[in-house]
Amino acid sequence: MKVKFTILGSGSSLGIPRIDGYFGKCNPKIKKNNRMRCSAIITSKNKNILFDTSPDLRMQLLDNKIKNIDNVFYTHPHADQTHGINELRVFYLKNKKKLNIFADKKTSNYLLKSFTYCFKNTDHYPATLKLNSLKNIHYIENIKIRAVKVKHGLIDSNCYIINDKCAYAPDVSKIFSKDYKYFWKLKYLVIDCLRYKWHPSHFNLENVLSFIKEVKPKKTILTNMNNEIDYNEIKSIIPKNVAPAYDGMSVNL
Repeated sequence: MKVKFTILGSGSSLGIPRIDGYFGKCNPKIKKNNRMRCSAIITSKNKNILFDTSPDLRMQLLDNKIKNIDNVFYTHPHADQTHGINELRVFYLKNKKKLNIFADKKTSNYLLKSFTYCFKNTDHYPATLKLNSLKNIHYIENIKIRAVKVKHGLIDSNCYIINDKCAYAPDVSKIFSKDYKYFWKLKYLVIDCLRYKWHPSHFNLENVLSFIKEVKPKKTILTNMNNEIDYNEIKSIIPKNVAPAYDGMSVNL
């Protein structure tokens, strides 16, 4: 069964352009420099599995003609990964059942506190989402999803590895050496590359290039890029087996 991985949003927390129209060093004439906040999705014949609910989720799903979501996996509790959660309500209305959400303990606590109405019935509205504990490995029909804990500055985040072929790590500052075995010679590595300079909570380009020398993926795709990284400029300086992401970019697994 064909499985496709699509990057719905490839931009950092403020998006590009920012809400005030600022493009930074990105050429506004280049369409691929328009970046929504990070989300991604696996699509197959029977299942659509979403990673994170960015604040831009509504437009991301419309742009990619995605009309149903079956499961959602969260990487971590930051606003740019979670604050589009209310957009999931439509799938409860369509399917007449709660949508399954998977998150680690810290993210679950944040979601329950910040979006209580999504998970608990109120006098006027039913709960629309069902919160599930995140396991090391989940099997959803023919799709295997492994969660690997990584560091994201002062907090933990989750990288997801799909069918042992594609890793999705949009927010990461450190990957533990004990976990390198899960990244070894992947078909695709989709990974955080916030900017050129060092950052305490994110990989920069140097970090990414150093990591891929260790684990040797066939193809690396840079995501979560801020407005210091112009699409054409970075494409001209990175190795041939590395590519900048753009919104709507997809690969077959």
